[in-house]
Amino acid sequence: MLKRAQQQPEQQTPPQQRLRMRYAKRGTARFTSHRDFARAFERALNRAHIPMAYSSGFNPHPRISYANAAATGAASEAEYLEVALAKERDPGKVLAVLGREMPPGMEVLEVVETDRTPFTELLTASAWLIEPASDAPGLAAAVEALMAAEAVEVQRMTKSGMRTFDVRAALIGLDVADGQVRLMLRHVTPLVRPDDVLRALTEKCPALDGARVTRLAQGACDEKASGVSIALADPFTGAAVTVW
Repeated sequence: MLKRAQQQPEQQTPPQQRLRMRYAKRGTARFTSHRDFARAFERALNRAHIPMAYSSGFNPHPRISYANAAATGAASEAEYLEVALAKERDPGKVLAVLGREMPPGMEVLEVVETDRTPFTELLTASAWLIEPASDAPGLAAAVEALMAAEAVEVQRMTKSGMRTFDVRAALIGLDVADGQVRLMLRHVTPLVRPDDVLRALTEKCPALDGARVTRLAQGACDEKASGVSIALADPFTGAAVTVW
């Protein structure tokens, strides 16, 4: 018998345009996982008739890449992604049509064309706000102790098992203002998350358990920067932005 020739998958045409977007997760949407957001976003793209570019192979998928997605349970005003389009579209019109199709609590805030600078260069730090659910006596002392320490290790379960993280090594700045914790966090490897910092603080201030975490901004900062009030370079414009 003749061996049947294997059918080759259809090759997709290269993307004609790449757009980067800043989006927010608010309210109850903060409890959606990254995978849940990705599904909701793809459905919104389809409903908005955005001409997506697809990968080649036997299982083509939309060319969408995400950067430093916040953990489930954290709200955010500064999440970033990149999408590749099969046809060019006006970024302003893409923003408008997506605004009508995104689910409640998920909002696309900015859309720009990209110069392809890697996200790893544009997003090297994050500003976060930790809001206690109730009065948290001893909060200021817990923050001072963490900042004064040379190293503070916490453990977190990951896909590869339990890992230990030094949260102090990732801290650019940490303080208390109006009963809330302001956090400036460097994106190190392995990535230290705000819930790791919260876990370290909770050891000395148990009332922080259940606090709400919100990412306010992402951007690039100097490697030697320190303090919660440092300026972050906006990833779209390059302008220096001071969060607080």
